Amino acid sequence: MRSIERLLQQYGESHQNKTNVLIHAIAVPSIYFVTLGLIWSIPVPEFVAMFSVTWAHIISIPVLYYYFSLSGPIGAAMTLLTIACFGLVNLLVLAGIPVWQFCLALFIFMWVLQFIGHKIEGKKPSVF
Repeated sequence: MRSIERLLQQYGESHQNKTNVLIHAIAVPSIYFVTLGLIWSIPVPEFVAMFSVTWAHIISIPVLYYYFSLSGPIGAAMTLLTIACFGLVNLLVLAGIPVWQFCLALFIFMWVLQFIGHKIEGKKPSVF
């Protein structure tokens, strides 16, 4: 069995309840967004910052490589999600909202939401 098929099968085993699936459909992309936002917030050296590059831009390269190694369509979808996430971070900046504070609060909320989903499901999160 290919790696992606095995991962999706394992994920599917602990995500069968419709409420849990809905929660995860919202929480998982949100956690990806806030993780990028938190990494984006880490200061970079001045010589890197002058190119408008952040740690989130740098880390997204191997992350996207990983997703493309699993599957071309998944890699493409994650590329689109990554672009959307960077756009949302830029909107936070333009709105004058501290990115790290917003992302930290949303990170905590989304993880709590996922644990509620797994309580409803009656199964431990796949992470464990």
